[in-house]
Amino acid sequence: MAEMTAKQKERLDQERKQLLENLRDIQRKITVFSGKGGVGKTTVSVNLACSLQQSGAHTAILDADVTGPNVTKMLGLNGQLTSVDSRIIPLEYHGVKVISIASMLTPDQPVIWRGPMRSKLIAQFLGEVNWGKLDYLVADLPPGTGDEIITIVQKMQPDMAVIVTTPQEVSLMDVRRAIRMAQKMEIPQIGVVENMSGMICPHCGVPIDLFGQGGGEQQARELEVPFFGAIPVDFHARQLADSGKSVVFENPDSPVSQAIESISVAVREQLP
Repeated sequence: MAEMTAKQKERLDQERKQLLENLRDIQRKITVFSGKGGVGKTTVSVNLACSLQQSGAHTAILDADVTGPNVTKMLGLNGQLTSVDSRIIPLEYHGVKVISIASMLTPDQPVIWRGPMRSKLIAQFLGEVNWGKLDYLVADLPPGTGDEIITIVQKMQPDMAVIVTTPQEVSLMDVRRAIRMAQKMEIPQIGVVENMSGMICPHCGVPIDLFGQGGGEQQARELEVPFFGAIPVDFHARQLADSGKSVVFENPDSPVSQAIESISVAVREQLP
């Protein structure tokens, strides 16, 4: 039994060493949290990464939501992952490198895995993907505060957690938990983004408080973390995402793109 334990420890040490070596050339690692599903976490992850890339940075997205991978769909990436010399080669969208289990599955194929299997895949992506030299790696985490998130944070050692919420009270209750979790896991920088913050009327352009406004900013102020900005609902941005395009690249002057650019600036200022 002692011999097995020693071998197991040696294997874990080797995996850890390989992971650290593989992440060595990534300057800043960002995790995107949400206390609950349905708040637009993936939308924020994808467009934040695209905005960072557009600013001149080398950026990648890790789709860490194994059972609900949507990043490739939102970026119109249909190719399969390949490997060279046992290193996984990411897909690319406008220069943004993208890794997702969706690129290993047939359409509509469910991922019916227990937590340890999902965590093992994320560790494999972190340790075996040929990321190259990156300024930013943005990880789109699954919703909630479960085991997978703990595993990802421990292995990835992020520099920042971006917490996504909506103005509704039920979402704000969950964002408090997500912020507290990020603080307990000692992530150095934490910021809040309020998504679906009002809606731009497609006919007259007047803002409408569809779900309310300002709740995310209030939560950030109460918990003493930075508020990075608010993103309005925009039908055109939703249509672009459904067609596999980022609004940041396709319509940089839209209210959504401008809001995301402001958030991107706040992130870059927090991670100099």
